[in-house]
Amino acid sequence: MALWRFGLRAKAISALLLACLLAMLPAGLIGWQLFERVRNHFGEAYAVNFTLLKRQSILAPISRELALSRRLADSVVAIQWLQDENNPEKRALFFKEAERYRKDFRDHAYSIASVGSRSYYANDNSKPYSEQPRYNLSRDNSGDSWFFSSLARNEDYNINVDYDRVLQVTRVWFNVLVRDGERKLGVAGAGIDLSSFLKDFIASSEPGVASIVINQAGAIQAHGDERLIAYNTAASDAGASQTLAGLLPEGEQRGALAEAMGKAFSQPGKVFTLHVSLDGREQLLALSYIPELKWHVVTAVDLQTAQVLDKTWTNAAVAVFAALLTFLLVAFAWAVERLVLHPLNKLKLSAAAMAQGDFNVSLPPPSQDELGDLSRAFGVMADQVRRNTEELENKVLARTQALEAANMEMRRAQQKIGDSLDYASLIQRATLPDQQLKQSLGRHHFVLWRPRDVVGGDFYVFRAEGERCLIGVVDCAGHGVPGALMTMLARSALDNATNRVGIESPAAILEQTDESIRSMIGQCDFPRAIATNMDTGLVYVDRSRNILRFAGAKIGLYWSDGREVEEIKGVRRAIGDRRRGCYADTEIAVRPDATYYLVTDGFLDQAGGELGYGFGNTRFTQLLLQHARLPMEAQAAALDRALDDYRGECPQRDDITILSFRFD
Repeated sequence: MALWRFGLRAKAISALLLACLLAMLPAGLIGWQLFERVRNHFGEAYAVNFTLLKRQSILAPISRELALSRRLADSVVAIQWLQDENNPEKRALFFKEAERYRKDFRDHAYSIASVGSRSYYANDNSKPYSEQPRYNLSRDNSGDSWFFSSLARNEDYNINVDYDRVLQVTRVWFNVLVRDGERKLGVAGAGIDLSSFLKDFIASSEPGVASIVINQAGAIQAHGDERLIAYNTAASDAGASQTLAGLLPEGEQRGALAEAMGKAFSQPGKVFTLHVSLDGREQLLALSYIPELKWHVVTAVDLQTAQVLDKTWTNAAVAVFAALLTFLLVAFAWAVERLVLHPLNKLKLSAAAMAQGDFNVSLPPPSQDELGDLSRAFGVMADQVRRNTEELENKVLARTQALEAANMEMRRAQQKIGDSLDYASLIQRATLPDQQLKQSLGRHHFVLWRPRDVVGGDFYVFRAEGERCLIGVVDCAGHGVPGALMTMLARSALDNATNRVGIESPAAILEQTDESIRSMIGQCDFPRAIATNMDTGLVYVDRSRNILRFAGAKIGLYWSDGREVEEIKGVRRAIGDRRRGCYADTEIAVRPDATYYLVTDGFLDQAGGELGYGFGNTRFTQLLLQHARLPMEAQAAALDRALDDYRGECPQRDDITILSFRFD
């Protein structure tokens, strides 16, 4: 008995330890993932803040050097001298003023090159002062290509990392065009010694953190490893090994870098992050664009090496977790021994007869104590369970047969309903003017039509008459089958109105449609709870006269050229509303650089995001600003993707329709 008791206890404790160990594995994985997320979160915050600080530390002094260079190039004295370069008085006056600028430049150096004589003048602290040319520039000399490239560009200035063979230094040059109106007289500017620039602005004492400067094309302008710097990018493109993209693996990471650079360019001052493989290690890149310098400031953070978290509290947390786990194991083992194993040993003799699951076995003679009562209870329970089991098996068999028959009937009914809905969807799709839109507008339009159910209450219309056409969207009350049936009524009323008043006045069509809807509804006894109104937006376009007329009932017309977004609002009364609306045409000129959008409220009211709010007009107009210049297919994909990303796990609330078009 003692051996049996020891063995059972040992097995229970062993099973408990094994269960705890098995539980620790997913707990450890979850904890490690949580730690990685925390480290990534703080790493991104660290990279963003470091990039903003580095951006500001570079922007202030470099902007000062660039501003001084531009003032020197815009100097009246410099312009007058380059117009009459051989005039000794103008020469002396220019160099006298240039010396004052030289004192303010960071490296006390300046240069100026003349278009007329192609003479290159330069003064700094390393050589004796001179008002004579250091040398003459030549197109045949590759070292002078920066000058001719600066003249050829349609830019007021450029920043170029290059070696000056006269001064025998490598500098970050600020090349600014000297102009007299549209006439180019020369190139003036200053420079910062590259070694000093890298030491002051790029070098970092933080382990696992590196700063990089790249230009708009991705060429490296500053890097801790000078071998990677692309020199003289003002005259020629950098090699692949001297671009940031060239340091990344081919494929998605280069595309992600290009996308992040585009976002940073469009939103200066903001920091964008992405994970890449750089120098054979997974690193976090944070980049921000400086429009004044036409540079991207990039920070590469190795999260495995950088000190983004204080290890003191992480070590303390691990120690506390280990101590707590040990305490729980000991407490749980004691509770199992006290509450489970000890009572189970006492019930062993009475429970052994029923351990095989045979309810007909004879139990040991019951005693006159609690264990005897338990033994008699086991006997009664076994007999009752046997009778209940037989009865239950008979009931289960009968009900299973009935359930199978009911399920078969339900499947047949569901199949009929599904087939009917699919057929109705095909019919509704066939009534939409997709073919007419393709023939008339071709690639200059797109349609997003997403019923909430198989069929819906949204539809769109198109009618062309030579160089004139009518375009519109309609959102009938309801969705699913009721909404689809309402579209039949709405389409009939809209077609009747168009046939009566023509296509030239959307407002007249809306008024006639409203009359038709009210006449149709007046002939039917609709319950008051059933909504029969419909939101409508109609656009009439006359290409020969280059005009566009719009009228809307609770639907507006948006347009955007990528720089601004405008909305021509519809009236606040829907067609068939309890109170009549007053509709009027709004006429504007058709802009060839603009894209026009008609959207139902299913898109704007779609719930999503962290708080479950609707998508909203503000977020929609931002989307239009961002994508209005894209091809129509790309716009459709971008809007569809943006809505799905915002919606997340939220269900689609209503039918969604966007009809967009543009004209050459």
